[in-house]
Amino acid sequence: MILPIVAYGAPVLRTVCKDINADYPGLNKLIEDMWETMYASSGVGLAAPQINREVRLFVIDSKQIFEGMDEEEKKKYADAPGVKQVFINAHIKELDGEEWAYNEGCLSIPKIREDIYRNEAVTLEYVDDQFQAHTQTFKGITARVILHEYDHIEGKLFIDYLKPLKRRLIKGKLEDISKGKVKVDYKMTFPK
Repeated sequence: MILPIVAYGAPVLRTVCKDINADYPGLNKLIEDMWETMYASSGVGLAAPQINREVRLFVIDSKQIFEGMDEEEKKKYADAPGVKQVFINAHIKELDGEEWAYNEGCLSIPKIREDIYRNEAVTLEYVDDQFQAHTQTFKGITARVILHEYDHIEGKLFIDYLKPLKRRLIKGKLEDISKGKVKVDYKMTFPK
């Protein structure tokens, strides 16, 4: 089932989410719905707070980004051809590498894209959808998508990385989003 994406301004997007266990009610259906919602919204990642759940769960599919690249461009990134994966109870163990800029957007903050600096690599402890434990390092675009979604489960948004002047310049657009004054081609819910 395609779920509505929670818009900027909703308190759930500023909540530090909780770990869950394997008997979390309807977990498999929730993960299935998150994949369906992410693809229907043309996203490459989706975190539980974006569908109004305060749990440490996100899905990513960085393979989609690489599908649009030519072979030369793919060579720039160590993580080609990308990763499609579920992350539950993720916790960062280490950030590594130089920070680099990439133009990011967010399904909860439509029509706004900005260059955001993030580390080249991240090492995470997490469990997969079978509740198998992993400690794994991700690099490149995959690391970036993971860090973006990880921020969601920590109550942080990509716009938090912007300089104060840039934040002031987009303030009106952010207010419009929170009031539902934005046109998107996917389902959204807006703060009351």
